[in-house]
Amino acid sequence: MSGNHFKGHEVSCCIKYFIFGFNILFWLLGMALVGIGLWAWSEKGVLSNISSITDLGGLDPVWLFMVVGGVMFILGFAGCIGALRENTFLLKFFSVFLGIIFFLELTTGVLAFVFKDWIKDQLNLFINNNIRAYRDDIDLQNLIDFTQEYWECCGAFGADDWNLNIYFNCTDGNPSREKCGVPFSCCTKDPAEDVINTQCGYDIRAKPDSEQKDYINVKGCVPQFERWLQDNLTLVAGIFIGVALLQIFGICLAQNLVSDIEAVRASW
Repeated sequence: MSGNHFKGHEVSCCIKYFIFGFNILFWLLGMALVGIGLWAWSEKGVLSNISSITDLGGLDPVWLFMVVGGVMFILGFAGCIGALRENTFLLKFFSVFLGIIFFLELTTGVLAFVFKDWIKDQLNLFINNNIRAYRDDIDLQNLIDFTQEYWECCGAFGADDWNLNIYFNCTDGNPSREKCGVPFSCCTKDPAEDVINTQCGYDIRAKPDSEQKDYINVKGCVPQFERWLQDNLTLVAGIFIGVALLQIFGICLAQNLVSDIEAVRASW
């Protein structure tokens, strides 16, 4: 009689090992990201002085690796071990955690659409805070330079935002050689140049506004980001929808596996 019950309720091997294989990749990738973050902090001496984590005025890009890697590690571990060991607690945790992430993403998207002006102000504030800390952290410096080069912009709303940085401001008491300048990433690129001129932004803001546009990108990064979003709206929407569908698919598979496991246990 028990044999007949067992045949009636079986755990789907396809679902089980699909969840296992998919999540072990997430688990390994999460460990890799956390490892890269720890290595970066080690190189900057943060691990030997933990209090320095909060000393930086701007964003430490390493936090992105640590947070994203940590979430991927936890999700991957729960899904991988939960499927392999048929552990319903870990599978339910995986489903709930993934559901919370999906809900937060959906909420963030709705709020960003409804409160566009507030988001723009917060983005402006965020960029300006990081401009102040530009020389304080090499990773932050590289991130800002990459952003300004990629979007061909300078500052949050223009080159004068670099007055917020103690090395680039135009005050009379500023002894820096970079006074009244901008980082090289603000400069317009000459395709004929093979070597980057890191001093191209020196004294550039001492020139009249009409001449500055011949040497640097005068548009701010906030309006350039808005323009990029409008130009790539289909791509961005496609990525968000694809990620959302993957999350829903993962939740459904995990819940299906939990139902199979509970049905088999109930038939014993």
